[in-house]
Amino acid sequence: MIRTAAKSHPLIPAMLLGAALVMGSLGAARPALAQGPESVADLAQGLLGAVVNISTSQNVKEEGDGPVQQVPEGSPFQELFEDFFKNRGDGSGNNKVNSLGSGFVIDPAGFIVTNNHVIEGADDIEAIFPDGSKLKAKLIGTDPKTDLSVLKVEPQAPLLAVRFGDSHKMRIGDWVMAIGNPFGLGGTVTVGIISASGRNINAGPYDNFIQTDAAINKGNSGGPLFNMNGEVIGINTAIISPSGGSIGIGFAVPTELAENVIKQLIEFGETRRGWLGVRIQPVSEEVAESLKIGKARGALVSGLVKGGPVENGPIRVGDVIVRFDGKAVDDTRGLVRIVAESAVGTAVDVVVLRDGKEQTLKVKLGRLEDEQAADAASSDGEGAPDENMGSSDEGGEQQSPTEPGAPLPAIVGAIGIEIGSLDDAARKTYSIAESVEGVVITAVKPGSPAAEKGLEPGQVIVEVAQEFVETPADVGETLTTLKSEGRRNAYMMISDAEGNLRHVAIPLE
Repeated sequence: MIRTAAKSHPLIPAMLLGAALVMGSLGAARPALAQGPESVADLAQGLLGAVVNISTSQNVKEEGDGPVQQVPEGSPFQELFEDFFKNRGDGSGNNKVNSLGSGFVIDPAGFIVTNNHVIEGADDIEAIFPDGSKLKAKLIGTDPKTDLSVLKVEPQAPLLAVRFGDSHKMRIGDWVMAIGNPFGLGGTVTVGIISASGRNINAGPYDNFIQTDAAINKGNSGGPLFNMNGEVIGINTAIISPSGGSIGIGFAVPTELAENVIKQLIEFGETRRGWLGVRIQPVSEEVAESLKIGKARGALVSGLVKGGPVENGPIRVGDVIVRFDGKAVDDTRGLVRIVAESAVGTAVDVVVLRDGKEQTLKVKLGRLEDEQAADAASSDGEGAPDENMGSSDEGGEQQSPTEPGAPLPAIVGAIGIEIGSLDDAARKTYSIAESVEGVVITAVKPGSPAAEKGLEPGQVIVEVAQEFVETPADVGETLTTLKSEGRRNAYMMISDAEGNLRHVAIPLE
């Protein structure tokens, strides 16, 4: 179970085992560095003053007990938790619900970073500093998609601030240190390593988490994850916790993603993400083979959004985007994240694979507005389109409405489809839009290669092997040619009745 704020759990006594030298096969002690840093005391001492506790309160109408935190019976922290989580209201018919989190100062003038889920819905926000002083905090901006927020306090003197480091340079196995406010215990330091990177935990469209085994618990959310140079390389956000406590799997938003979001929140009070305006889908091994691009990589452009930045070029349907603004695109999710991080209105280089060759295109990005984001899941680079892998129709043995006297090659039936001309009768039968052109699928054989790829009656074959097809004969001839050339798959562009496109690779063997 993934938690953005782990539930409380009983304190479990731990036995500290004495450290022993790890002996090699010949009895020689391993280098001291293999045992980790000797101490992080000096590093922690210089950073603790910049990490704050975030206390929030929210008035909730008295409709039951509200979201009150559960505390184990007999816990030594029961009184502390009741002070924070069980204020019984103000006499106005409301319950006041408090919560705790962490944050850190990034500017001596008083800008503080934390998680969105720490302050979401709060009526009052307060930053509590290590010396016990408290300052009211104002919400400057928040971004639920990356779970980041920026607060502002008004200090009487400049605050101690920390700086961002480059999370991209961090390697699996590097030592890291977390400072935060777990279970209300402010100023808590934990140490571990980066155990993985680039994690997608389905928390949002731009997931790219650092995974660490440094202990992170309830209240650590929003706190910093430091490298051994004292630079913030992540913002602690979530844990996997079947028990409610740390089991050594925590996640932090990397600064390579967070830093630009934070700058925009400070400058604009909101995020302004780049928008390419393309429909994309993953590149499967079959599609990669059909396109002759080697290994499966990049993001396949299956459609262009009307009114989008590239509606009239230079990117075309069927292009595979492999680099964007100098960054390699490994898959669709990578493209989504890179485009979103790019500045609105800038012209960037986009490398595509077209006809088996690389081409570099210059593209000017638009802005992903909120209303565009709502449509992103099916229309642009902020989410890959639905694969539409529906169940196959039982089909039938009826003859496809092809031209009289022009039987289709056997290969068409072998892949499990029957096809016909997209005439007025077919458009009426399947409610196909006038803008859609190609050859209509009239039947799909259950269990066939076509059925396994999600083809259905009423869908339209627009292209085969990147060649537009107008008649059933065009489809048959192209498939026969591909088969004779020894091709194992046929690369097709398929449209649904409304004109939404996707690409599939149909096995010919």
